[in-house]
Amino acid sequence: MKKVLFGLIGCGRISTRHLEVLTNLENANIVAVCDIIPERAEKVGKKYNVKYYTNYDDMLTAHPEIEVVNILTPSGMHAAQGIDIAKKYKKHLVIEKPMALRLEEADALINACYENNLKLFVVKQNRYNLPVQKLKEAIDSGILGKIALATVRVRWCRTNDYYKSDEWRGTWKYDGGVLTNQASHHIDLLQWLIGPIESVIAKTATCLNNIEVEDTAGVVLKFNNGALGIIEATTCARPIDLEGSISVLAENGTIEIAGFAVNKMKTWLIKNEPKEKTEKILKEYAENPPNVYGFGHYQYLKNVVDCIINNTKIPVDGIEGRKSLELINAIYESVETGKEVYLHFKPKHCRLGL
Repeated sequence: MKKVLFGLIGCGRISTRHLEVLTNLENANIVAVCDIIPERAEKVGKKYNVKYYTNYDDMLTAHPEIEVVNILTPSGMHAAQGIDIAKKYKKHLVIEKPMALRLEEADALINACYENNLKLFVVKQNRYNLPVQKLKEAIDSGILGKIALATVRVRWCRTNDYYKSDEWRGTWKYDGGVLTNQASHHIDLLQWLIGPIESVIAKTATCLNNIEVEDTAGVVLKFNNGALGIIEATTCARPIDLEGSISVLAENGTIEIAGFAVNKMKTWLIKNEPKEKTEKILKEYAENPPNVYGFGHYQYLKNVVDCIINNTKIPVDGIEGRKSLELINAIYESVETGKEVYLHFKPKHCRLGL
């Protein structure tokens, strides 16, 4: 049986999810892990019984058999590391969100992979949540009719202790705020489900946390199809995570996915649909994941493995992953200028990555 060989860079919070999934995929093997903090690299390496390093050059030089590198480092490092690995070691890349902080970095990363005939996978695991897949099916089938309003709400709890746990958190250079970090996947869902965005206008604030960036944001979007969108995002929910949800209101019905990880079908109301069918959908599409990451990483990484082995379609490639990054940059541009920003645009005032 063909096994795809992985190396992981970054042994922080999200690495646990990748390691758990890859360990349980029959067509995948973890060869080695890397983290600049020696204790962290050693702890993860010993737990999963793999080689561990503090420098990815050492790891990739020692293990040329590695085919795919998962980049799980601070967001501001993603693009530079990905470009370096693509050019120097010719490895396929799996990159956690966001793929970069600045659009020019994302473009350089996409080009580096293209020029070296490499696959670039940008992690958007919430697209694989079962209720989200059902919502996508409903929108694409046309049963909802014309969409009027789509809203995402990210009401999570991140205290100063969280931001102090790593010095890069809550900084413009390496992280960004609630929009770039916690709400990134939900923003991706809006543009993926509803379609291209015409313009955005936004306000942000830093309310409860001692950080450079925002911990609270409100955004209004106008889609090309005429619908409006709202993004409500905060890490100021106390004392625990409350929800990560999305709702769509349209001429033929309303669908709302709730839970703290866009994981539970809360409302499914379609005009003239039998009550029995509604009840069945509400019951069938109610997931209960153990944390805000949900179950989507399993299906996403499973598709990555299948793509490498069978050359199937990339689940979310660099061009697709860039779409939500452009939207996030536009939101920050609006915050800095106080004006409505129209896509597509070249950022002039966005502080992400600086």
